[in-house]
Amino acid sequence: MRLLVIRPEQDAAELARLLAERGHEAMVAPVMSVRFLDDAELPARAWQALLVTSANGARALARHAQAAVLRDVRVLAVGPASARAMRDAGFRRVEAAGGDADALAALARRDLSPDGGPLLHVAGTIVAGDLKGALAAHGFEVERVALYEAEAADRLPETARAALAGGGMDGVLLHSPRTARIFASLVRAAGLEAALARMTAFCLSQAVAEALGGTNFLTVKIAARPEQAALLDLLEP
Repeated sequence: MRLLVIRPEQDAAELARLLAERGHEAMVAPVMSVRFLDDAELPARAWQALLVTSANGARALARHAQAAVLRDVRVLAVGPASARAMRDAGFRRVEAAGGDADALAALARRDLSPDGGPLLHVAGTIVAGDLKGALAAHGFEVERVALYEAEAADRLPETARAALAGGGMDGVLLHSPRTARIFASLVRAAGLEAALARMTAFCLSQAVAEALGGTNFLTVKIAARPEQAALLDLLEP
């Protein structure tokens, strides 16, 4: 299959490699770019654990000047990709949840104690869900620090526009509700909605599929679990 990969550049490169291994052709056309906020202050507290909800959050923390003092703090990551990024950055005590904020909150409630100290949520300027609220309801103190900003493109990348106009794409991989909304909005703005009627939307979760709104994809498929491995399984015949 010929598939659009619209993730930010660093994530897109790895995904394109995985698709090639499975015999698919990836067209990389990011609809968001990531800007790291290196000047953001990391509060100096006795953190019980770090909560990491994206690989970009892990990368942002890894490059931060104050990261070294946190490498022995326990890390709860939202899923395998975030956990791998934290381990690659030298963090030693890393556990992975089931792939979304609800699973991460459940892991924190199971393995941590409200009396054990505050939790530091490393995130972007825009977050999906209310992880802080979900844990605060169970007595946890959570402080969120934005270490990166994912900026939406103001127009569909030219590679994607040409591919959609030519009718040569079989599908698009969608990892988050925000990415799905941005993609749908940019396709509409480019006047290319008709091209979606020949394509499949491969969605990481039900929430991602719902974010597509009224787009007219030929088919919408949803991963069995909110993990990239399960998303890629959707491509199998």
